[in-house]
Formats: sequence, structure tokens, C-alpha cells
Amino acid sequence: MASPKVVLVTGANTGIGYEAVKAFLRSDKAYHVLLGSRSLERAKLAIETLHKECPESTNTVEVLQLDVTSDKSIEKAFEQVKASPGHIDALINNAGATFDIEFLAGKISLRDCFTKAYDVNVSGAQVMTWTFMPLLLKSVDPRLIFVAGLSQISKASVEYFPTPPQPAGWPKNIDFETIGYSCSKTALNMLMLDWNHKLKEDGVKVWGVGPGFLATNLGNIREKILEMGGGHPSIGGNVLKSVVEGERDADVGKIVGKDGLVPF
Repeated sequence: MASPKVVLVTGANTGIGYEAVKAFLRSDKAYHVLLGSRSLERAKLAIETLHKECPESTNTVEVLQLDVTSDKSIEKAFEQVKASPGHIDALINNAGATFDIEFLAGKISLRDCFTKAYDVNVSGAQVMTWTFMPLLLKSVDPRLIFVAGLSQISKASVEYFPTPPQPAGWPKNIDFETIGYSCSKTALNMLMLDWNHKLKEDGVKVWGVGPGFLATNLGNIREKILEMGGGHPSIGGNVLKSVVEGERDADVGKIVGKDGLVPF
């Protein structure tokens, strides 16, 4: 019997990351999933729920306490995985955050809105990838995935989602904002392209995954996103599983979604 593939998912105690873990547990292929989470308590609760939702699964899941904004936390997680299982077959940089809603509510400054988003969504993914690369390169089929989010700048030429047309004057009356988040996720696409370039001779397959507009709890506004037509996070989780399982190998170096390629 083949050894299970080891998949590390950051930000996996909720939302798309959680649904990806669930998809791997339900897969007919063998997996050992490392569920990355800042909170050990929330990770344990997530695993309890996963066992209830996937009672027939023979695949396994393990807590990996991990804060992608902390170098110390990333190094500690690396040492844990290095000790056992000793390698990873897929790294899914899923952890993400938006602070635009907090800015609109007057809770943080505009500068902090952008700086915090880049720290999680860009710097966090870069340091994670750099640190765990020695373990990924031990795989016979290494896969590296960046969750792109709302990043396609080509949307501006069609329909500028989610900000409606604005009348002249200042300030603008905007009640739902994503610009800090979208800018950081667009920068993340550059990371994907760079890693794809650098790892070609190592045989690492690299993608961005655009999960679409989904009703996660990003920004703590899940109900608002549902009202706007956001889909279930399982859509994104299933796309991530399909990439790891080889269904999108023809699209290496690109951003893939459930219905094809995502322009950027």
C-alpha cells in the first residue's frame, strides 16, 4: 500500500482551508493532512468536527500550530514537520486576512489596513514557502499552491467588483471594501509566478487557485457575503483537492478556478 501524501494547509481551521482538509479526508486517495492554525484550541475543535463529518475516513489529520505572521512560529512548525513525517508533498498557502472592513469601521488606520494584509497574505506565504521548501523538495511529486482570492485585475475592465460606480465628490460612500485585500492577493500572484520560475528544474508544480467569491468568515462578514451571492467554501476546498490530485497539471504556472483558468 502506498504511503499517504502529506498535505500542509495553512489557515485550515475554518473556511476554504477547513473545506480543503475535509475534501482530502473524504478522498479515496491516501492523505495525511497537517491542519495549520494560529489557535491550538480552534484547530482541535476543527478536527473534532471533521471526525464527525467524515466518520468513514481512513485518512488522517494532525494539528500544526502556525501563525504565518511569526517567523518563530513558522520555524517551530517546520521543526515539528521535519521530525515527523519528515517531508510534505503539497504546501497550500491558504491563510489569508482582510482588514478593509476594520478600516471602514474606523478601528484601524488605512496604512495598517494595507500593511497587515500584506503581512499575512504575501509575506506570510513567502516565508512559509521559503522555510518549508527543503521538506517539499523531498517529495517525489511536489506541489505548491497559493490561494489567489479576489486578485484578478482584469475585472476592472468589465465590472469593478464589489464597489459600485461612485458619484463625484469626497469622501466616497463605500460600505463594503476589498482594495487592501485585493492588492495583497495580486502581489501573491507575483509570488506564484516567481516560485514557478525558480522551481522548474526541481520538478515542483506551482499554481495559483482562484476559489471564487465564497462565503467564508473573512473579515467577519459572512452574512453580508451570503447576501451578495457568495458560494459555499467547499467549492474552493474541492478545487484545491483537484489540483493536488493532478486534475490541473496542464495548467501549471497559472491561476485555476473550478470552471477553468482565472485571468490575471
